[in-house]
Amino acid sequence: MPSDSLAAAVGQRFDVLAQVRDTFAPPLAPKEIGTVTHVAAGVARVSGLPGVAFEEVLAFPGGLTGIAFNVDEDEIGVVLLGDYWPLRAGDRVTRLGHVVDVPVGDALIGRLIDPTGRVLDGGPPLLTDARLPVERPAAHIMDRAPVTVPLQTGIKVIDALIPIGRGQRELILGDRQSGKTAIAVDTILNQRGKNVLCVYCAIGQRAAGVAKVVAMLREHEAMAYTVAVVTEGNDAPGLSYIAPYAATSIAEHFMAQGRDVLVVYDDLTHHARAYRELSLLLRRPPGREAFPGDIFYIHSRLLERATHLREDLGGGSLTALPIIETEAQDISAYIPTNLISITDGQIYLSPTLFELGVLPAVDVGMSVSRVGGKAQRAAYRAVAGDLKLAYAQFEELESFTRFGARLDEDTVRMIDHGRRIRACLKQPDGAPIPMPAQIAVLLALSDGLFDAVPLSDMAAAEAAVRAVALALPDALCARLDAADTLSDADRADIVARAREALAGFVATAAPGAGG
Repeated sequence: MPSDSLAAAVGQRFDVLAQVRDTFAPPLAPKEIGTVTHVAAGVARVSGLPGVAFEEVLAFPGGLTGIAFNVDEDEIGVVLLGDYWPLRAGDRVTRLGHVVDVPVGDALIGRLIDPTGRVLDGGPPLLTDARLPVERPAAHIMDRAPVTVPLQTGIKVIDALIPIGRGQRELILGDRQSGKTAIAVDTILNQRGKNVLCVYCAIGQRAAGVAKVVAMLREHEAMAYTVAVVTEGNDAPGLSYIAPYAATSIAEHFMAQGRDVLVVYDDLTHHARAYRELSLLLRRPPGREAFPGDIFYIHSRLLERATHLREDLGGGSLTALPIIETEAQDISAYIPTNLISITDGQIYLSPTLFELGVLPAVDVGMSVSRVGGKAQRAAYRAVAGDLKLAYAQFEELESFTRFGARLDEDTVRMIDHGRRIRACLKQPDGAPIPMPAQIAVLLALSDGLFDAVPLSDMAAAEAAVRAVALALPDALCARLDAADTLSDADRADIVARAREALAGFVATAAPGAGG
């Protein structure tokens, strides 16, 4: 009967299951369970877990994670990576067996994430096949190559006088609301079509400020080659602490593929304050300005990861633009001096120039690039030296005019020329200028073509020169981009076009209208 055969089959299966059950011996493995003994603002103290390693990730109730930061004999100081308000003393803690890491890969391009890889833009979850630790050793010295390729910012005063190379670390510093983020964002906007990926890292910023930056990047279609790693001011200080390291690991993944990457840290002042807060709560000894003694080390091991790799290692590069906020123009404070000594130059933004309407408010005298000049294009080098000297002389002489001093004709001529240099170097936010247009304006300045233009017409005259430069032949633009020197013929061609564009402005200049 079919029912008999079915019963026999079921019986056989149950006999097999019974045999498996009798022979199964569950493996016994020790599992460490810790207990929360104390919770503070962003940190916790945990007892137990004798085998925990430094910077290992620990799991708390509710999906909260933390990093083992202080590994003492009796307890562990843990930096929490998330909302710690529900955490209570007595909660159980387990080890996850790995250090804190972040997802990497092309799936991150165009996305807005936090330092742990959690999506913040409302889009679908990230689908990546690789993760990298946020803390990684920097490339060895022998794996590095010289900086030879410029990173064009699209900002005339920087590309001409304070050039940046791919693989360089250039510090941007200045007082609050002086235009630091604007320079970094313009640099990201200018990388469109230049095969440079960008990582914008907002550390402890206001949500409104971050939203404004992301909106500008989307408006200019820059998110197509940008990853935004964001922590806001009300986030846990542990997230602000790991944010720049996570952003650097994301960038290093692309660099290892042979690609050029730009990382903006906005800003490391908030990062240092977050680390100070964590260290004081974990009872680490305070030092100068209450910062822990290793504050220099945490920034140096971050910025040392910016480099240009050898060709046999892919030839990729990682350029870092850290931002630092000064107080009352004091660049000799603890954190600014630390960062100045670590980086390869600095761009200083002067509040005085900002108040005068000189934007970007770059103080050329206090700014320097110690590497980028080696990578600067020949067309810039042909004019940069004379331009910087003339501008520096003008800034020194300008102070005398405030006292009504009687000046000779040569001094008046230098001041008039310097005012036109300042007018030409002005540039609005969100409007990076292509290289040929910059070179045309700088050559016209160097040759004194603007000296006969009234100051009131300088903005229109400079725009006319830029418009003419956009019509330069492709062959000439290619030579400007690749040639080792600026030929006399190319220079004469550009100057002639600029003089023709300025003819109408010079004709309207009234006698004595130079100042």
